[in-house]
Amino acid sequence: MLGNSMFNNLTDRLSQTINQLRGLGRLTEENIQNALRDIRTALLEADVALPVIKDFIEQVKQKALGQEVISNIRPGDAFIKAVQNELIHILGDEHAELNLKVEPPAIILMAGLQGSGKTTTAAKLAKWLQETHKKSVMLASTDIYRPAAMDQLATLCQHIEAHYFPSDPSQQPIIIAKNALAKAKTQFMDVLIVDTAGRLHIDTEMMTEIREISDAIHPTETLLVVDSMAGQDAANVAKTFNDTLALTGIILTKTDGDARGGAALSMRMMTQKPIKFVGVGEKIDALEIFHPNRIASRILGMGDIVSLVEQAQQKVDQKQAEKIAKKLKKGKRFDFEDFLSQLKQMRKLGGMQSLLKKLPMGGKIPQAALGMMDDKTFIHMEAIILSMTHKERQFPALINGSRKKRLASGSGTSIQEVNKLLKLFTQMQKTLKRFKGGNLLKQMKALKGKLPPDLLSQLPSDWDK
Repeated sequence: MLGNSMFNNLTDRLSQTINQLRGLGRLTEENIQNALRDIRTALLEADVALPVIKDFIEQVKQKALGQEVISNIRPGDAFIKAVQNELIHILGDEHAELNLKVEPPAIILMAGLQGSGKTTTAAKLAKWLQETHKKSVMLASTDIYRPAAMDQLATLCQHIEAHYFPSDPSQQPIIIAKNALAKAKTQFMDVLIVDTAGRLHIDTEMMTEIREISDAIHPTETLLVVDSMAGQDAANVAKTFNDTLALTGIILTKTDGDARGGAALSMRMMTQKPIKFVGVGEKIDALEIFHPNRIASRILGMGDIVSLVEQAQQKVDQKQAEKIAKKLKKGKRFDFEDFLSQLKQMRKLGGMQSLLKKLPMGGKIPQAALGMMDDKTFIHMEAIILSMTHKERQFPALINGSRKKRLASGSGTSIQEVNKLLKLFTQMQKTLKRFKGGNLLKQMKALKGKLPPDLLSQLPSDWDK
Protein backbone atom coordinates (compact mmCIF):
# COMPACT_ATOMS: atom_id res chain seq x y z
CA MET A 1 0.00 0.00 0.00
CA LEU A 2 1.06 3.52 -0.76
CA GLY A 3 2.88 5.31 1.97
CA ASN A 4 3.60 2.37 4.24
CA SER A 5 7.23 3.51 4.09
CA MET A 6 7.15 6.67 1.99
CA PHE A 7 5.20 8.77 4.48
CA ASN A 8 6.02 7.01 7.77
CA ASN A 9 8.29 9.69 9.25
CA LEU A 10 6.22 12.57 7.91
CA THR A 11 3.03 11.00 9.29
CA ASP A 12 4.66 10.44 12.70
CA ARG A 13 5.81 14.07 12.92
CA LEU A 14 2.59 15.62 11.63
CA SER A 15 0.41 13.33 13.78
CA GLN A 16 2.18 14.63 16.91
CA THR A 17 1.44 18.23 15.89
CA ILE A 18 -2.15 17.39 14.97
CA ASN A 19 -2.75 15.67 18.32
CA GLN A 20 -1.48 18.74 20.17
CA LEU A 21 -3.91 20.92 18.22
CA ARG A 22 -6.98 18.78 18.86
CA GLY A 23 -9.17 20.24 21.53
CA LEU A 24 -7.56 23.70 21.52
CA GLY A 25 -10.15 26.08 22.89
CA ARG A 26 -8.71 29.07 21.05
CA LEU A 27 -6.42 29.67 18.10
CA THR A 28 -3.86 32.39 18.76
CA GLU A 29 -1.01 33.81 16.70
CA GLU A 30 1.37 32.04 19.11
CA ASN A 31 -0.05 28.50 18.98
CA ILE A 32 -0.52 28.79 15.19
CA GLN A 33 3.15 29.82 14.82
CA ASN A 34 4.26 26.91 17.04
CA ALA A 35 2.25 24.43 14.99
CA LEU A 36 3.52 25.87 11.69
CA ARG A 37 7.11 25.67 12.93
CA ASP A 38 6.63 21.94 13.69
CA ILE A 39 5.02 21.37 10.29
CA ARG A 40 7.86 23.24 8.52
CA THR A 41 10.43 21.05 10.30
CA ALA A 42 8.52 17.87 9.38
CA LEU A 43 8.37 18.91 5.70
CA LEU A 44 12.09 19.81 5.64
CA GLU A 45 12.97 16.41 7.10
CA ALA A 46 10.74 14.76 4.45
CA ASP A 47 12.92 16.42 1.76
CA VAL A 48 10.13 18.61 0.40
CA ALA A 49 11.40 21.38 -1.91
CA LEU A 50 11.85 24.73 -0.12
CA PRO A 51 9.57 26.81 -2.42
CA VAL A 52 6.79 24.27 -1.81
CA ILE A 53 7.25 24.45 1.98
CA LYS A 54 7.23 28.26 1.93
CA ASP A 55 4.01 28.41 -0.10
CA PHE A 56 2.36 25.68 2.00
CA ILE A 57 3.09 27.39 5.34
CA GLU A 58 1.93 30.78 4.06
CA GLN A 59 -1.36 29.38 2.73
CA VAL A 60 -2.13 27.44 5.93
CA LYS A 61 -1.32 30.50 8.07
CA GLN A 62 -3.68 32.73 6.08
CA LYS A 63 -6.49 30.19 6.18
CA ALA A 64 -6.02 29.49 9.89
CA LEU A 65 -5.99 33.15 10.89
CA GLY A 66 -8.97 33.88 8.64
CA GLN A 67 -11.07 30.99 9.98
CA GLU A 68 -14.68 31.86 10.64
CA VAL A 69 -15.79 30.69 14.06
CA ILE A 70 -18.30 27.86 13.69
CA SER A 71 -20.04 26.93 16.92
CA ASN A 72 -19.85 23.13 16.60
CA ILE A 73 -16.24 22.93 15.31
CA ARG A 74 -13.34 23.29 17.72
CA PRO A 75 -10.67 25.79 16.64
CA GLY A 76 -7.97 23.11 16.72
CA ASP A 77 -9.99 20.93 14.35
CA ALA A 78 -10.52 23.90 12.04
CA PHE A 79 -6.75 24.38 11.86
CA ILE A 80 -6.25 20.67 11.10
CA LYS A 81 -8.80 21.02 8.28
CA ALA A 82 -6.81 23.94 6.87
CA VAL A 83 -3.64 21.80 6.88
CA GLN A 84 -5.48 18.92 5.23
CA ASN A 85 -7.01 21.12 2.52
CA GLU A 86 -3.64 22.65 1.66
CA LEU A 87 -2.02 19.20 1.53
CA ILE A 88 -4.73 18.08 -0.91
CA HIS A 89 -4.10 21.20 -2.99
CA ILE A 90 -0.34 20.60 -3.14
CA LEU A 91 -0.91 16.95 -4.14
CA GLY A 92 -3.15 18.01 -7.01
CA ASP A 93 -6.71 18.65 -5.69
CA GLU A 94 -8.56 16.07 -7.84
CA HIS A 95 -7.51 12.68 -9.18
CA ALA A 96 -6.39 13.11 -12.81
CA GLU A 97 -7.58 10.27 -15.04
CA LEU A 98 -5.85 8.92 -18.13
CA ASN A 99 -7.29 10.31 -21.34
CA LEU A 100 -8.62 7.24 -23.16
CA LYS A 101 -11.47 9.00 -24.97
CA VAL A 102 -9.66 9.24 -28.30
CA GLU A 103 -9.77 7.38 -31.59
CA PRO A 104 -7.96 4.06 -30.89
CA PRO A 105 -5.27 3.38 -30.22
CA ALA A 106 -4.66 5.77 -27.32
CA ILE A 107 -0.86 6.18 -27.29
CA ILE A 108 0.98 6.30 -23.97
CA LEU A 109 4.65 7.32 -24.08
CA MET A 110 6.72 6.30 -21.03
CA ALA A 111 9.69 8.53 -20.13
CA GLY A 112 12.18 8.50 -17.24
CA LEU A 113 15.71 7.87 -16.09
CA GLN A 114 17.32 4.42 -16.11
CA GLY A 115 16.57 2.55 -12.89
CA SER A 116 13.29 4.36 -12.21
CA GLY A 117 11.29 1.18 -12.94
CA LYS A 118 9.96 2.44 -16.28
CA THR A 119 9.73 -0.91 -18.11
CA THR A 120 8.05 -2.72 -15.21
CA THR A 121 5.69 0.22 -14.75
CA ALA A 122 4.72 0.05 -18.45
CA ALA A 123 3.64 -3.58 -17.91
CA LYS A 124 1.84 -2.71 -14.64
CA LEU A 125 -0.08 0.02 -16.44
CA ALA A 126 -0.99 -2.40 -19.26
CA LYS A 127 -2.34 -4.90 -16.72
CA TRP A 128 -4.31 -2.15 -14.97
CA LEU A 129 -5.83 -1.04 -18.29
CA GLN A 130 -6.75 -4.63 -19.17
CA GLU A 131 -8.38 -5.35 -15.82
CA THR A 132 -9.95 -1.99 -14.95
CA HIS A 133 -10.98 -0.70 -18.37
CA LYS A 134 -11.09 -4.01 -20.29
CA LYS A 135 -8.77 -2.54 -22.95
CA SER A 136 -6.65 -4.46 -25.44
CA VAL A 137 -3.06 -3.27 -24.99
CA MET A 138 0.09 -3.52 -27.11
CA LEU A 139 3.53 -2.66 -25.71
CA ALA A 140 6.69 -1.74 -27.62
CA SER A 141 10.26 -0.95 -26.51
CA THR A 142 12.45 1.65 -28.24
CA ASP A 143 15.36 1.05 -25.85
CA ILE A 144 17.96 -0.12 -28.41
CA TYR A 145 20.81 0.52 -25.96
CA ARG A 146 19.72 -2.20 -23.54
CA PRO A 147 18.54 -5.34 -25.38
CA ALA A 148 17.76 -6.73 -21.91
CA ALA A 149 15.04 -4.08 -21.62
CA MET A 150 13.38 -5.42 -24.78
CA ASP A 151 13.59 -8.99 -23.47
CA GLN A 152 12.23 -7.89 -20.10
CA LEU A 153 9.21 -6.21 -21.71
CA ALA A 154 8.55 -9.24 -23.93
CA THR A 155 8.59 -11.53 -20.87
CA LEU A 156 6.29 -9.20 -18.90
CA CYS A 157 3.84 -9.06 -21.83
CA GLN A 158 3.71 -12.83 -21.87
CA HIS A 159 3.05 -12.87 -18.13
CA ILE A 160 0.15 -10.38 -18.27
CA GLU A 161 -1.14 -11.70 -21.63
CA ALA A 162 -0.70 -8.37 -23.42
CA HIS A 163 0.40 -7.93 -27.05
CA TYR A 164 4.13 -7.30 -27.57
CA PHE A 165 5.48 -5.57 -30.65
CA PRO A 166 8.86 -7.26 -31.41
CA SER A 167 11.68 -4.80 -32.02
CA ASP A 168 15.39 -5.09 -32.82
CA PRO A 169 18.37 -3.16 -31.39
CA SER A 170 19.61 -2.55 -34.97
CA GLN A 171 16.53 -0.38 -35.70
CA GLN A 172 16.19 3.33 -34.96
CA PRO A 173 13.92 4.15 -31.98
CA ILE A 174 11.71 6.45 -34.08
CA ILE A 175 11.21 3.68 -36.69
CA ILE A 176 10.27 1.16 -33.97
CA ALA A 177 7.71 3.59 -32.55
CA LYS A 178 6.15 4.31 -35.98
CA ASN A 179 5.99 0.60 -36.88
CA ALA A 180 4.45 -0.26 -33.51
CA LEU A 181 1.75 2.36 -34.05
CA ALA A 182 0.99 1.01 -37.54
CA LYS A 183 0.72 -2.53 -36.15
CA ALA A 184 -1.49 -1.42 -33.26
CA LYS A 185 -3.86 0.19 -35.77
CA THR A 186 -4.08 -2.88 -38.02
CA GLN A 187 -4.75 -5.11 -34.98
CA PHE A 188 -7.40 -2.67 -33.67
CA MET A 189 -5.67 -2.21 -30.31
CA ASP A 190 -7.30 0.12 -27.78
CA VAL A 191 -4.00 1.26 -26.29
CA LEU A 192 -0.34 1.34 -27.39
CA ILE A 193 2.28 1.82 -24.65
CA VAL A 194 5.74 2.84 -25.92
CA ASP A 195 8.65 2.33 -23.51
CA THR A 196 11.67 4.56 -24.17
CA ALA A 197 15.38 4.46 -23.31
CA GLY A 198 16.60 5.98 -20.07
CA ARG A 199 20.01 7.17 -18.94
CA LEU A 200 21.62 7.28 -15.53
CA HIS A 201 21.29 11.06 -15.72
CA ILE A 202 19.64 13.57 -18.04
CA ASP A 203 21.57 14.31 -21.25
CA THR A 204 20.82 16.19 -24.45
CA GLU A 205 20.97 13.09 -26.67
CA MET A 206 18.29 11.26 -24.66
CA MET A 207 16.03 14.31 -24.57
CA THR A 208 16.38 14.87 -28.33
CA GLU A 209 15.55 11.20 -29.04
CA ILE A 210 12.43 11.07 -26.90
CA ARG A 211 11.20 14.40 -28.25
CA GLU A 212 11.58 13.07 -31.82
CA ILE A 213 9.61 9.91 -30.91
CA SER A 214 6.91 12.10 -29.36
CA ASP A 215 6.73 14.32 -32.48
CA ALA A 216 6.46 11.21 -34.70
CA ILE A 217 3.64 9.35 -32.89
CA HIS A 218 1.79 12.21 -31.13
CA PRO A 219 1.05 10.43 -27.82
CA THR A 220 -2.25 10.93 -26.03
CA GLU A 221 -0.43 10.65 -22.70
CA THR A 222 3.24 11.26 -21.92
CA LEU A 223 3.91 9.83 -18.48
CA LEU A 224 7.12 10.47 -16.56
CA VAL A 225 8.20 7.58 -14.32
CA VAL A 226 10.13 8.88 -11.30
CA ASP A 227 11.84 7.07 -8.43
CA SER A 228 10.27 8.54 -5.28
CA MET A 229 13.37 7.65 -3.26
CA ALA A 230 15.35 10.31 -5.13
CA GLY A 231 13.77 13.04 -2.96
CA GLN A 232 14.34 16.60 -4.19
CA ASP A 233 16.39 15.24 -7.12
CA ALA A 234 13.20 13.51 -8.33
CA ALA A 235 11.39 16.86 -8.43
CA ASN A 236 14.29 18.44 -10.36
CA VAL A 237 14.32 15.53 -12.86
CA ALA A 238 10.58 15.96 -13.35
CA LYS A 239 11.00 19.69 -13.97
CA THR A 240 13.71 19.09 -16.63
CA PHE A 241 11.60 16.49 -18.47
CA ASN A 242 8.58 18.79 -18.25
CA ASP A 243 10.55 21.61 -19.89
CA THR A 244 11.41 19.27 -22.83
CA LEU A 245 8.27 17.16 -23.26
CA ALA A 246 4.56 17.85 -23.15
CA LEU A 247 4.11 15.75 -20.02
CA THR A 248 0.53 14.86 -19.11
CA GLY A 249 1.28 13.13 -15.82
CA ILE A 250 3.70 11.43 -13.44
CA ILE A 251 3.99 7.92 -12.04
CA LEU A 252 5.90 7.66 -8.77
CA THR A 253 7.66 4.33 -8.22
CA LYS A 254 9.20 2.61 -5.18
CA THR A 255 6.81 4.31 -2.78
CA ASP A 256 7.00 1.17 -0.61
CA GLY A 257 10.72 1.83 -0.06
CA ASP A 258 12.36 4.00 2.57
CA ALA A 259 11.57 7.29 0.84
CA ARG A 260 10.91 10.49 2.77
CA GLY A 261 7.77 11.47 0.90
CA GLY A 262 9.10 14.81 -0.33
CA ALA A 263 8.99 13.80 -3.98
CA ALA A 264 5.21 13.37 -3.96
CA LEU A 265 4.69 16.68 -2.18
CA SER A 266 7.08 18.59 -4.45
CA MET A 267 6.29 17.00 -7.81
CA ARG A 268 2.92 18.61 -8.54
CA MET A 269 4.02 22.12 -7.55
CA MET A 270 7.34 21.93 -9.43
CA THR A 271 5.83 20.68 -12.71
CA GLN A 272 2.15 21.69 -12.49
CA LYS A 273 1.47 18.18 -13.80
CA PRO A 274 -0.61 15.61 -11.87
CA ILE A 275 0.67 12.43 -10.25
CA LYS A 276 -1.61 9.82 -11.86
CA PHE A 277 -0.32 6.54 -10.40
CA VAL A 278 2.07 5.21 -7.78
CA GLY A 279 4.02 1.96 -7.77
CA VAL A 280 3.59 0.27 -4.39
CA GLY A 281 5.68 -2.89 -4.70
CA GLU A 282 7.39 -5.27 -7.08
CA LYS A 283 4.35 -7.38 -7.98
CA ILE A 284 2.84 -6.79 -11.41
CA ASP A 285 -0.46 -5.59 -9.89
CA ALA A 286 1.27 -3.24 -7.44
CA LEU A 287 0.06 -0.03 -9.08
CA GLU A 288 -2.43 2.34 -7.45
CA ILE A 289 -4.36 5.35 -8.69
CA PHE A 290 -3.16 8.54 -6.97
CA HIS A 291 -6.00 10.24 -5.07
CA PRO A 292 -4.75 13.52 -3.47
CA ASN A 293 -7.51 13.63 -0.82
CA ARG A 294 -6.88 10.04 0.31
CA ILE A 295 -3.10 10.52 0.41
CA ALA A 296 -3.51 13.71 2.46
CA SER A 297 -5.65 11.77 4.97
CA ARG A 298 -2.99 9.06 5.22
CA ILE A 299 -0.18 11.58 5.69
CA LEU A 300 -2.09 13.13 8.60
CA GLY A 301 -2.67 9.71 10.19
CA MET A 302 -6.40 9.79 9.42
CA GLY A 303 -6.43 6.53 7.47
CA ASP A 304 -7.96 5.79 4.08
CA ILE A 305 -11.16 3.81 4.50
CA VAL A 306 -12.31 4.48 0.92
CA SER A 307 -9.27 2.81 -0.67
CA LEU A 308 -9.56 -0.06 1.79
CA VAL A 309 -13.19 -0.72 0.80
CA GLU A 310 -12.36 -0.46 -2.92
CA GLN A 311 -9.43 -2.83 -2.55
CA ALA A 312 -11.51 -5.33 -0.61
CA GLN A 313 -14.19 -5.28 -3.31
CA GLN A 314 -11.58 -5.95 -6.01
CA LYS A 315 -9.42 -8.55 -4.32
CA VAL A 316 -11.47 -10.41 -1.73
CA ASP A 317 -13.02 -13.68 -2.87
CA GLN A 318 -16.67 -12.77 -2.32
CA LYS A 319 -17.93 -16.34 -2.71
CA GLN A 320 -15.52 -17.59 -0.05
CA ALA A 321 -16.46 -14.73 2.29
CA GLU A 322 -20.18 -15.48 1.82
CA LYS A 323 -19.58 -19.18 2.44
CA ILE A 324 -17.95 -18.44 5.83
CA ALA A 325 -20.66 -15.87 6.69
CA LYS A 326 -23.45 -18.40 5.96
CA LYS A 327 -21.65 -21.03 8.02
CA LEU A 328 -21.43 -18.67 11.02
CA LYS A 329 -25.03 -17.57 10.57
CA LYS A 330 -26.13 -21.21 10.89
CA GLY A 331 -24.24 -21.41 14.17
CA LYS A 332 -21.46 -23.66 12.86
CA ARG A 333 -17.97 -23.35 14.31
CA PHE A 334 -15.25 -21.29 12.68
CA ASP A 335 -12.39 -23.76 12.05
CA PHE A 336 -8.78 -23.65 10.84
CA GLU A 337 -9.86 -24.17 7.21
CA ASP A 338 -11.79 -20.89 7.50
CA PHE A 339 -8.86 -19.23 9.28
CA LEU A 340 -6.47 -20.29 6.52
CA SER A 341 -8.83 -18.79 3.94
CA GLN A 342 -8.91 -15.51 5.88
CA LEU A 343 -5.11 -15.37 6.11
CA LYS A 344 -4.84 -15.76 2.34
CA GLN A 345 -7.41 -13.01 1.78
CA MET A 346 -5.51 -10.69 4.12
CA ARG A 347 -2.29 -11.24 2.23
CA LYS A 348 -4.10 -10.36 -1.00
CA LEU A 349 -4.96 -7.02 0.61
CA GLY A 350 -1.31 -6.34 1.36
CA GLY A 351 -0.99 -7.83 4.85
CA MET A 352 -2.04 -6.67 8.31
CA GLN A 353 0.33 -3.68 8.46
CA SER A 354 -1.09 -2.31 5.24
CA LEU A 355 -4.68 -2.78 6.45
CA LEU A 356 -4.04 -1.10 9.80
CA LYS A 357 -2.37 1.90 8.17
CA LYS A 358 -5.53 2.54 6.18
CA LEU A 359 -7.70 2.66 9.30
CA PRO A 360 -8.24 6.01 11.04
CA MET A 361 -5.58 6.47 13.75
CA GLY A 362 -3.75 3.46 12.32
CA GLY A 363 -0.68 5.68 12.21
CA LYS A 364 -0.75 5.80 16.03
CA ILE A 365 0.02 2.11 16.38
CA PRO A 366 3.62 1.80 17.68
CA GLN A 367 6.18 0.48 15.20
CA ALA A 368 7.08 -2.30 17.65
CA ALA A 369 3.46 -3.51 17.61
CA LEU A 370 3.30 -3.27 13.82
CA GLY A 371 6.53 -5.25 13.62
CA MET A 372 4.78 -8.17 15.31
CA MET A 373 2.20 -8.20 12.50
CA ASP A 374 4.52 -8.50 9.53
CA ASP A 375 3.96 -10.87 6.62
CA LYS A 376 6.44 -13.40 8.06
CA THR A 377 4.09 -13.97 10.98
CA PHE A 378 1.26 -14.81 8.58
CA ILE A 379 3.51 -17.06 6.48
CA HIS A 380 4.43 -18.97 9.66
CA MET A 381 0.76 -19.25 10.63
CA GLU A 382 -0.11 -20.64 7.20
CA ALA A 383 2.75 -23.13 7.44
CA ILE A 384 1.50 -24.39 10.81
CA ILE A 385 -2.10 -24.77 9.57
CA LEU A 386 -0.90 -26.56 6.42
CA SER A 387 1.01 -29.01 8.66
CA MET A 388 -2.24 -29.97 10.43
CA THR A 389 -4.31 -32.99 9.47
CA HIS A 390 -7.81 -32.37 8.13
CA LYS A 391 -9.24 -33.54 11.46
CA GLU A 392 -6.98 -31.19 13.48
CA ARG A 393 -8.12 -28.23 11.37
CA GLN A 394 -11.75 -29.09 12.11
CA PHE A 395 -11.24 -29.96 15.79
CA PRO A 396 -8.31 -27.91 17.21
CA ALA A 397 -8.99 -29.31 20.70
CA LEU A 398 -7.23 -32.50 19.49
CA ILE A 399 -3.89 -30.66 19.34
CA ASN A 400 -2.02 -31.86 22.43
CA GLY A 401 1.67 -31.61 23.38
CA SER A 402 2.97 -34.28 20.98
CA ARG A 403 0.91 -32.89 18.10
CA LYS A 404 2.27 -29.40 18.79
CA LYS A 405 5.82 -30.78 18.48
CA ARG A 406 4.92 -32.39 15.17
CA LEU A 407 3.34 -29.18 13.86
CA ALA A 408 6.35 -27.08 14.89
CA SER A 409 8.72 -29.52 13.23
CA GLY A 410 6.60 -29.86 10.07
CA SER A 411 6.21 -26.09 9.62
CA GLY A 412 9.76 -25.08 10.53
CA THR A 413 8.49 -23.01 13.46
CA SER A 414 8.61 -23.31 17.26
CA ILE A 415 6.17 -24.71 19.84
CA GLN A 416 5.78 -21.13 21.14
CA GLU A 417 4.55 -20.01 17.69
CA VAL A 418 2.12 -22.96 17.56
CA ASN A 419 0.77 -21.96 21.00
CA LYS A 420 0.41 -18.32 19.88
CA LEU A 421 -1.57 -19.39 16.82
CA LEU A 422 -3.87 -21.62 18.88
CA LYS A 423 -4.46 -18.78 21.37
CA LEU A 424 -5.24 -16.30 18.57
CA PHE A 425 -7.56 -18.80 16.92
CA THR A 426 -9.47 -19.39 20.18
CA GLN A 427 -9.93 -15.62 20.59
CA MET A 428 -11.21 -15.35 17.01
CA GLN A 429 -13.69 -18.19 17.60
CA LYS A 430 -15.08 -16.41 20.68
CA THR A 431 -15.38 -13.11 18.81
CA LEU A 432 -17.10 -14.67 15.81
CA LYS A 433 -19.68 -16.39 18.03
CA ARG A 434 -21.17 -12.92 18.54
CA PHE A 435 -21.87 -12.70 14.82
CA LYS A 436 -24.10 -15.78 14.86
CA GLY A 437 -27.51 -15.15 13.32
CA GLY A 438 -26.41 -12.20 11.19
CA ASN A 439 -25.23 -9.91 13.99
CA LEU A 440 -22.20 -8.97 11.86
CA LEU A 441 -24.46 -7.43 9.22
CA LYS A 442 -26.35 -5.51 11.91
CA GLN A 443 -23.09 -4.16 13.34
CA MET A 444 -21.83 -3.12 9.89
CA LYS A 445 -25.09 -1.27 9.16
CA ALA A 446 -24.91 0.39 12.58
CA LEU A 447 -21.38 1.53 11.73
CA LYS A 448 -22.69 3.09 8.51
CA GLY A 449 -24.83 5.44 10.56
CA LYS A 450 -21.81 6.67 12.51
CA LEU A 451 -19.54 7.46 9.55
CA PRO A 452 -19.14 11.14 8.54
CA PRO A 453 -21.30 12.19 5.54
CA ASP A 454 -18.25 13.26 3.47
CA LEU A 455 -16.73 9.79 3.91
CA LEU A 456 -20.00 8.02 3.16
CA SER A 457 -20.36 9.97 -0.09
CA GLN A 458 -17.06 8.50 -1.32
CA LEU A 459 -17.88 4.89 -0.47
CA PRO A 460 -19.44 2.57 -3.08
CA SER A 461 -23.23 2.38 -2.65
CA ASP A 462 -23.09 -1.38 -1.99
CA TRP A 463 -20.11 -1.36 0.40
CA ASP A 464 -22.11 -2.88 3.29
CA LYS A 465 -23.78 -5.65 1.27
